[in-house]
Amino acid sequence: MVCSNYLQHYQPNDYWRISEGVTNLMKQRIIALRYLLSAFAVSAALSLVCFAQQASGGAVMPAAKPASADPVATLVADWTRARDYTKEYLDAMPEDGISFKPTPDIRSFAEQMLHLASANFGFAATAAGIASPYDPRQGKNLEKMDEFKTKAALTKIVMESYDFAINAIKGIDVKKMDEKVKFFNFEMTRAAAFDKGFEHQTHHRGQTTIYLRLKGVKPPQEKLF
Repeated sequence: MVCSNYLQHYQPNDYWRISEGVTNLMKQRIIALRYLLSAFAVSAALSLVCFAQQASGGAVMPAAKPASADPVATLVADWTRARDYTKEYLDAMPEDGISFKPTPDIRSFAEQMLHLASANFGFAATAAGIASPYDPRQGKNLEKMDEFKTKAALTKIVMESYDFAINAIKGIDVKKMDEKVKFFNFEMTRAAAFDKGFEHQTHHRGQTTIYLRLKGVKPPQEKLF
């Protein structure tokens, strides 16, 4: 009785509209199913072609690979950017801040930068298989050399260390980058030696940020690119 009363509200045209809607929905589903079956058929056909080529010894086209960047050019660009960024730090520190130490038991600003430079020489020399002009093992410890503790002399030697690294990169045979070398007690590839050197200079330059702040100097803007 309830259903009968409910259906009395519908007119004949209402039933026709409902029927038409159901029909359209079924047509859409049939079309979608046809597209799906077509996609499966194409996929199966391609798989059979590849299988036939492999079975008959025919050549299969390899997947395209993106062109890799020149590793030497990339290293040179990164080290050049690092050199320019470190120069901004050196330029920012006033002359009376070169010997500044935030606390008595840590390196001065000059010693941080000389330590950075010494490692630049060392890592680059190891990676390229050439002699370092400032080797602590031969009594040339830059941190202890007072002649480099003025702003002008400090800037000059630090820039020289970056140029040494950049020229070492330019002169190395890229095919030898995976060869093993020894840096003090550590064994690594030539490529890793360059990477470790880059990481090291980033670390020590970053440490001097607080030195600038404590001297009332705003540190240089980040030079990420």
